[in-house]
Amino acid sequence: MTESELIDLLKKKDREAFKELVQTWQDMVFNTAIGFLQNAEDAEDTAQEVFIQVYESVEKFKEESKLSTWIYRITVSKCLDHLRKKKRKKRFAFIQSLYGKNEALVVDPPDFFHPGVKIEHKENAVALFKAIAKLPETQKIAFVLNKIENLSYREISEIMNSSESSVDSLLQRAKKNLRSELKEHYLLSHS
Repeated sequence: MTESELIDLLKKKDREAFKELVQTWQDMVFNTAIGFLQNAEDAEDTAQEVFIQVYESVEKFKEESKLSTWIYRITVSKCLDHLRKKKRKKRFAFIQSLYGKNEALVVDPPDFFHPGVKIEHKENAVALFKAIAKLPETQKIAFVLNKIENLSYREISEIMNSSESSVDSLLQRAKKNLRSELKEHYLLSHS
């Protein structure tokens, strides 16, 4: 089935087409989500939200870009929404704790999991993902899509609605910021 045929069937709310869509893109969506969220449960929840949005809004898809580009855009958007909500919850929990109402504190999960990270590299991966989380939003998007999802500058520029030179610039700044952030980690861990 061609991409165009799949999209036509999705617009008709065909269940088999939706099943094929999920089977084809679920790994890409999950891996992208975990690159941003660094938590398997959050990534699974976000992936479900992505496919629900694709299903509900496929009529609006104009086929000006590839289906994968559109799905990446939705995935990135959902991940950033999730991170924003998490930050708001943490801020609210912190404010509550100042007033002694800490029963609703939001705590990061104590363990880090990413399917592509071997156990012996876990400590370095934790440091890297913490550093990635501190990047400005556009740098984080470009870095995750390029280094974790292995997308080309052209593909990233389509997803981010920017030029390839902007993507290059974002990646250069992200690498510089990560070097600076990780320098301290490696100095401490190797001393």
